[in-house]
Amino acid sequence: MSRGLLITVIFLGAFAFSHAAEPLVTGTEYTKQSWSQETDYARPWHVRVPEGATEERLPVFIFLHGNGGIGKRALPGFVRRNPTIAAGYILIFPDGYEKSWNIVSERSVADDRGFIEAIIEDVITRPNVKPDKITIMGSSNGAALTNQIAIETKLPNIRNYITSVSHLNTYQHDGTNFKAKGDDNNYTEVATPQTGKRILNISGAEDTLVPYAGGPSPRIPAKDATLPFVDAEESIYLWAKHMGYEGEKLTEPTATEGSMEIFSYLDGDVVHYKLTEQGHGATGHIPEKSLLDFLERE
Repeated sequence: MSRGLLITVIFLGAFAFSHAAEPLVTGTEYTKQSWSQETDYARPWHVRVPEGATEERLPVFIFLHGNGGIGKRALPGFVRRNPTIAAGYILIFPDGYEKSWNIVSERSVADDRGFIEAIIEDVITRPNVKPDKITIMGSSNGAALTNQIAIETKLPNIRNYITSVSHLNTYQHDGTNFKAKGDDNNYTEVATPQTGKRILNISGAEDTLVPYAGGPSPRIPAKDATLPFVDAEESIYLWAKHMGYEGEKLTEPTATEGSMEIFSYLDGDVVHYKLTEQGHGATGHIPEKSLLDFLERE
């Protein structure tokens, strides 16, 4: 399957208008995409601009929901839990097709990386966006897509990647190389991610769906088996090495905050938060301060 053509438009009633130069406003916008499941399909992404925002340029925070989720439903809860981020960032919450993101064997077989890249290529043209201050955060299946974007994208605008409750799987890194997904989801091509990027991973030590210590998930499908994962601490070490770290893998946390252990590389540019008492619901237990500590360290 080849990647489909993506065209970004805003729908007002029965009409569509080009809006490339207009400021982003709170509401829902759509990116058209065609692939084997759909033709010229309008894919929604939900925007929240901070209340009282002036014409100043703001950073953008894109959140990718987990399997079974919907961006529109995830947005209000994120705002309640993270009021400071909501006050300082333009939030964008896309909807995955069939409530999923295409990684290996999901319901969606869409070009989801292309979808998110098309959103970014749109928003960086807007006069109220800082084009070099894009953050992508994904949870679970959305974190897998965040990893894929970090591995494969050529866009220079994404500064921060945050993955929660899904570290690298062994399709994405085979122990030697990062791998590109490919149109058939077979991950046969070696990929070279961009450097100079900031990576934060959040994982629950008690996660039974995405094993913290690595190995196959008991339930996430992948081809004829279940999806195998890299160990969470090894995963962040692989990212740190790629971003220029030359030391040994950390075997002890560099800091501890309550039940959260922090493994920090490269002066806080590549970080792992280990929530020792949480499982696959760890995303909802990460304090906003911990996200801000990473985002504001630049």
